[in-house]
Amino acid sequence: MGIVGRRREVVEAKRLLSDTRLLMLTGVGGVGKTRLAIRVAAEVRRAFPDGVWLVELAALQDGDLLARNVAAALGLRDRSVRSSAETLVDFLQGKRLLLVLDNCEHLLEACAPLVEKLLGGAGGLRILATSREPLRAREEVVMALAPLSVPDRVEQVTPRTVAQYESVMLFMERARAVRPEFVISSENSSMLARLCRQLEGIPLALELAAVRLRALSLEQIVDRLDNRFRFLTQGYRSALPRHQTLKATVDWSYDLCSSAEQTLWARLSVFPAGFDLDAAEQVCSGDGIAHEDVLGLVTSLLEKSILIREDDDKIARYRLLETLNHYGQERLDESGAQTLYRRRHRDYYRQLAERANLNWFSQRQGDWFAMMRQELPNLRAALAFSLADTDRTEASLDIATKLYGYWVFNGAHSEARHWLDQALRKNKRSSPARFEALAVDATFALMQGEIDVALPMMNECREQIAHSDDGRSQALLKLLLGRASFLTGDLPRAIGELTEARDWYRENQKKLADNGSVNEAFFASFYLATSAAFLGCDGSADLAAECLKMAESADAPGEISMGRWVVGIDCWRAGDIEQAGALFKDSLHIDYVIGYRYSPVWSFEALAWAASAQKQYERSACLLGVADALRRSLGLSLEKFRPYALAHETCERQLRSALRHEKYATAFRFGAGLDFDEAIAYALDPDSPVQTQAEPPDPSTPSVLTRRELEVAQLVAEGMSNKEIAARLVVAQRTAEGHVENILVKLGFNSRVQIAAWILEHRNASRQ
Repeated sequence: MGIVGRRREVVEAKRLLSDTRLLMLTGVGGVGKTRLAIRVAAEVRRAFPDGVWLVELAALQDGDLLARNVAAALGLRDRSVRSSAETLVDFLQGKRLLLVLDNCEHLLEACAPLVEKLLGGAGGLRILATSREPLRAREEVVMALAPLSVPDRVEQVTPRTVAQYESVMLFMERARAVRPEFVISSENSSMLARLCRQLEGIPLALELAAVRLRALSLEQIVDRLDNRFRFLTQGYRSALPRHQTLKATVDWSYDLCSSAEQTLWARLSVFPAGFDLDAAEQVCSGDGIAHEDVLGLVTSLLEKSILIREDDDKIARYRLLETLNHYGQERLDESGAQTLYRRRHRDYYRQLAERANLNWFSQRQGDWFAMMRQELPNLRAALAFSLADTDRTEASLDIATKLYGYWVFNGAHSEARHWLDQALRKNKRSSPARFEALAVDATFALMQGEIDVALPMMNECREQIAHSDDGRSQALLKLLLGRASFLTGDLPRAIGELTEARDWYRENQKKLADNGSVNEAFFASFYLATSAAFLGCDGSADLAAECLKMAESADAPGEISMGRWVVGIDCWRAGDIEQAGALFKDSLHIDYVIGYRYSPVWSFEALAWAASAQKQYERSACLLGVADALRRSLGLSLEKFRPYALAHETCERQLRSALRHEKYATAFRFGAGLDFDEAIAYALDPDSPVQTQAEPPDPSTPSVLTRRELEVAQLVAEGMSNKEIAARLVVAQRTAEGHVENILVKLGFNSRVQIAAWILEHRNASRQ
């Protein structure tokens, strides 16, 4: 739904934003802060050449993850061992950019220092934030958002006069969605004015009232409001009364629900964000609500606008509005059942993580990745509760460990270590679960090149299994040691350790399928083949082919990409440069389609080596620039990956010798300046113009959308389906679906038709 009224506020917010670097929109919950922020951001977009970026914070509960969430919204992956705040400052330096931080109120202690650090380190940054109270940060200018205008008590009420007020405009827009025949008349104008005054112009209260027109007359609604709100007072310091007004409105909606609906509403509050029907049935049934009754109750709550359905072409998902979620939590807490249902929520997502882990190395890998990404707020809530649940903290080890594949694909190495470190501190007793968590934590440290961090964890793993005959644990330790040796450049030692691991996995294939260790077998094969290729061993081609065959047999796209890359490395070492380049491109294309961002760093780097070998020196320098920029964005140091660093140094020396210094520097800067889509297009087709693969967005279109989302919005306006958009952009259909969903959320729309109309509106405006 779009914004209604607020013209004065939009103008004032734009004026303030032009004079200050931190503008905070404050106001009671439900007053419309988010919608106003999005509208303002859309209208000032042209003033920010590096874009306008929206960061949703409502579902984030852990302030320690704030900087990582902001980095993710900006497209940065958090594999860096430095703090995410430092990575953000580096990224933002020299850019003119608007950051919109939405719903800060529950993270004030984390938001204030982060905002000050970002503003202090990036002179071109502006921040527009929303919260129920100020941050109290330096440079902050607060704009208190009042409720919508309401008819004056002494004014003569007529259909014409009452229709001029923003609160009436909003109520009428929502009312017509429920009863299209509903109009302002001389008979109901006074009642409308009374209703809007009693609800004090609070948008959420008005929307909740409008939906009741399905079952009640306007007079009945007002009569109920009279009974509920007669105790409220008004005053200049109106935060508390307005909060009471909103709570009274929610109380009223709650009272209109049946006892079973009220119970389900309270139980559903354990979901911090969206959920599907299966989750609701598994977590919230029982104790008075039959499993088969959940669907009907969910439908009833949808009809009463307690739940919102989120668009998803594959499976329906629902969520409670933030205010209604908090209200449900209070009711659940009052019932004494909060711990019970949070445990059930934790157990459900623990099982989901387990299923994802068991099925990750398969053709459904992309589907599981999309599901885990969608369920991340729930998984985080399950992890946080597990750490706080003194009776069952070991569940945190299990969940964080089983999310290994998701952490890798999403590039969330630092977040994985954040959860694993906490879980390990809470569970210090030696156990199989602790061993698994130590191994996974060490793996992520190695992926960040932090051998010094990984070694103590590997040593504890060794101590824990010193007297064990568990072959799989011994093989996993050998795999970790081999990866560490590879990073330091001790390739002979790496080959010895990885061969032992590979041999055990090869001899125990059936056991692997039963405990979800198939990925370990692949990585043993991958790093063995990679080590052999860089060392130039006889038989390296066979090892690389075996690795690729393993991935292709499972039809797991991420591992197929890695398999093709290592075969390409072997071809490059053997002098078959053309074949190597083709394989590196295949790997890059697969990663791009599935959204895997860690692997492309090394594909761009390897393509640069191949281009240099083919004497395409300027192209090679450009690709080195791309790889360097990606590493910087990920916080990776090439020096910590010695085999790659040595190949890079050889390539760079060749380029500097073949090109004049200025020519090399120009090509390198060109590559470093490309965004990810442009870099992909250039790498896959060097003759193509450096632009994204769809038509570039109209620069006159104001938006809080990313560049890719603007492209998708334009294709939606052309009438394309998600499948057609995916084909046009050469991405997976689920990726296109995700873009459309993000567009709807950011613009406050609920249909593709609204997206098309929005694009058309701004195109027409730019021609005037």
